[in-house]
Amino acid sequence: MSVLTDNVGELTSQMHRLRAAGVEVIVYASDGLPEVLHWGHTLEVADLHELRQATAPGVPPSAFDDRWTQTLAPTEHDGWQGRPAFAVHRTRRAVVTRWSSVNVQSTERELTVEAVGDDVLLTLRLALDDAGVLWFSTEITNVGSTPLDIDSVESVMPVGESVAELLDFTGRWTRERSPQRVPLTQGSHSRESRRGRTGHDSPLLTILGEQDFTESTGQLWGVHLAWSADSVYRNDILPEARPALGAGPLLRSGEISLAPGESYLAPAAAFVWSDSGLDGLSDRFHRSLRARPSHVSTPRPVTLNTWEAVYFDHDLERLTRLADTGAGVGVERFVLDDGWFTGRRSDKTSLGDWAVDPTIWPVGLHPLVDHVRSLGMQFGLWFEPEMVSPDSDLAREHPEWLLAPQSGPGRTWRHQHVLNLAIPEVSEYLLTRIGALVGEYKLDYIKWDHNRDLLESVHDGTAAVTRHTEAVYALLDELRRQFPTLEIESCSSGGARVDLGILARTDRVWPSDTNDPIERLEIQRWTELLLPPESIGAHVGPASAHTTRRHSDLSLRIATALIGSMGIEWDITLCSPDELDELKDAITAYRRLRPLIHTGRLAHPSSTDDGLRVTTVTSPDQTSGLVRIVRVATDRRARPPLLRIPGLAPHATYRVRPVPELRAPRWLDVTPPPWITAPNGLRASGSALAHLGVRIPMLGPGQAFVLEITDEKSL
Repeated sequence: MSVLTDNVGELTSQMHRLRAAGVEVIVYASDGLPEVLHWGHTLEVADLHELRQATAPGVPPSAFDDRWTQTLAPTEHDGWQGRPAFAVHRTRRAVVTRWSSVNVQSTERELTVEAVGDDVLLTLRLALDDAGVLWFSTEITNVGSTPLDIDSVESVMPVGESVAELLDFTGRWTRERSPQRVPLTQGSHSRESRRGRTGHDSPLLTILGEQDFTESTGQLWGVHLAWSADSVYRNDILPEARPALGAGPLLRSGEISLAPGESYLAPAAAFVWSDSGLDGLSDRFHRSLRARPSHVSTPRPVTLNTWEAVYFDHDLERLTRLADTGAGVGVERFVLDDGWFTGRRSDKTSLGDWAVDPTIWPVGLHPLVDHVRSLGMQFGLWFEPEMVSPDSDLAREHPEWLLAPQSGPGRTWRHQHVLNLAIPEVSEYLLTRIGALVGEYKLDYIKWDHNRDLLESVHDGTAAVTRHTEAVYALLDELRRQFPTLEIESCSSGGARVDLGILARTDRVWPSDTNDPIERLEIQRWTELLLPPESIGAHVGPASAHTTRRHSDLSLRIATALIGSMGIEWDITLCSPDELDELKDAITAYRRLRPLIHTGRLAHPSSTDDGLRVTTVTSPDQTSGLVRIVRVATDRRARPPLLRIPGLAPHATYRVRPVPELRAPRWLDVTPPPWITAPNGLRASGSALAHLGVRIPMLGPGQAFVLEITDEKSL
């Protein structure tokens, strides 16, 4: 057990120690709610009570007369003057909780706190997983005789006092997860999202770090909220307290009201500490997610999605040719996107009428499905279950099914409104319609889309984002229960629902609606901060991106899509034979390398060349690796810098060569570095590659190449 009684033997005063993967959380429990003494490095401390003595603050002037404790759920009663961890009230009367009893239990990995006071039961659960990710959940139970309204509830953890900078993210459609990094300033600061979904401008994570932290250096403390709706990300840098970090759901007025005996379990927050920069932080998240029982364990199929190939122009002959061409280059999964259901010839009609259009498909989808399967490919289908078109049979038959105030729905967005899945009949209708199609066509895959924010989300006069989102989760869970082999992709007009709440119920996310490879490099790189590559859809699009009109080489589009869950979204029936050959070779490389890409450790080596984007993948046993190098802008030097490759075994000898199946770009060098054209590539130790590096050729903007690294013993 990790519980240590104090030096005088009082059972009410205990130390609790959680340890895993080089992370330690030390919690001190006395009379009230416990406090976190330490979260970070594993400490070699024999006497934890001496640690408390060493870190306990004095009493400053013009403050409380006695020392006060920064608890696991700090509020004003504790002496905390930042954002409260939770706030509740009864019948317009504030509840300032005085805890009459506190019970703390722990094991080596988990800690549970149950506190009762003023007819409120507060339950805090902390669990440190095998990757060192700390999962923090809060539950509030009404043990009184009158309704209890919850105003806010957020998970909060103190961080190291050396933090100096904040990193989080913003964005818009087709430019999701754009980083913004600023110096920390004093005060309680919050980022609120009121979009009813995670949002294109989601913070994704809030990270507090030491001055000048990098991809590989510096201590960082970060938090992510595993929730797909309104959220609050907060940090508190107060003059008289330790810096704190937290997140929780953003609750609208009156949204959560508990009858006597009822409970509200808030979405869990995932807290991560790293002493090796951003790559160390992402490595913990990746290892945590890969350890989940629900995480995908089969090879990620090469997917051909029909959207940018045909849009709404569905035609059996055209789609059959597309499937034939896809199978010819090695596609393994064919996904029919928007446009297959009754009356759907544009985005202005028919959402909610989930029946195959008999005018386009007189005998249903069977001819296409059967043909796709005869080619050895899986078959998937697009849905947008949570939305409804005003011009639809469903909206005309059930106007009361909209998620809207009694005065009626507000503005349309992409010509659609939101269905209220908190109404049981709505969820049952969707389950029945989707389930029937999954069963009839034995679907392998669903692309589950969600193309608008939720605004004015009211049910029976009460804010209903939470109930709607919980109902979406329940619907997904039931579909997975009924169809255990069905895989689901989360798309939300691209990347507006990328979070661990939705990913607990889906197998990959679509990170953005842009297939422009230059835009995608940044979007995928920052999505990788949270998710491993196998969970991130990455498609090769046409030469001219439909979102930016930028023209790019096929080799760049391939290199960008390679490190991800690779696919194609392009009318490849129009490709030249040479383009098809290049695609086929690239898919051959992906299928050979995906065991490495989808299990390896990612890194993003820093460079003095701002025009380079480098991503490395190293196998868990350090016997192989991959390096993707992309030039997005020219460098001021005529000779590119040495590229250092981390993550390899120092004393092992490796062979480094361009991936043979991928086409090399046209080097700008008159003569490239000699190892590039050597028959066996370069022979070097892991130590030399990590500390000295390798000279790379000159690339022009928009060019990329990919290196393969193999332990000489395994050749």
